[in-house]
Amino acid sequence: MTDILALQRLDEKVAVVTGAGAGIGRAAALALAAAGAHVAVTDIDADAARAVAAGLDRAEAHELDVANETQVDGVMSAIAGGHGRVDILVNNAGVGARSPAVELSTERWNQTLAVGPTGSFLCIRAVGPHMLRARTGSVVNVASIMGMVGGTHYPNLAYHTAKGAVINLTRALACEWAPQGVRVNAVAPTFVRTALTQPLLDEPGMTEKLLAETPMGRFAEPDEIAAAILFLASDAASMITGHVLPVDGGWLAR
Repeated sequence: MTDILALQRLDEKVAVVTGAGAGIGRAAALALAAAGAHVAVTDIDADAARAVAAGLDRAEAHELDVANETQVDGVMSAIAGGHGRVDILVNNAGVGARSPAVELSTERWNQTLAVGPTGSFLCIRAVGPHMLRARTGSVVNVASIMGMVGGTHYPNLAYHTAKGAVINLTRALACEWAPQGVRVNAVAPTFVRTALTQPLLDEPGMTEKLLAETPMGRFAEPDEIAAAILFLASDAASMITGHVLPVDGGWLAR
């Protein structure tokens, strides 16, 4: 009988997590490390990346702006070159841009897409050759339930667009790379309690409105998203590719 729990171990694997200095990215880095992976903790905030890596047994830190093509290629090359492989890529980095469409600046629109789908693409393109040569690997993109619906209690056009693009990037790449043994999936979190979302949740009445649309009646915690990322990254999900896994307390089931 297959040892199901053993399939979630990542011993000897090399994992890269973007935006890993805080929130979901930090939780993902900790979960992958706990499962045995050597984790490359990357973040635009170099100090935050170093702080996370310092708390792990097998880790390294890299400053990384995923919207900077030259930096992405350099960092990914250094990680792959140092270890001879990259087995797991978690594309977590992202930014929001809450604004009515007619007030949304081109700069904020471009930044949201540059960090989200374009940043994910740049990281995928950089590590892809290593995975494809090895004919194994797992990419987990962090999307959002906002990439699967058209709206919520405030306008957020750029974010909806960016996360929707991440979802179809996931599906298209899964189909392209499946014959070479590389799996590509995504998680789609609901609202998660992080420093990034706290200002939103602190707005008068917002928490009540959002919880009213969540059947489980609470927000997600970063560890709950990290658990889904670990599953999809591991061999426990060996027959899963092109899937978008909502971690949403029932939001999309309404």
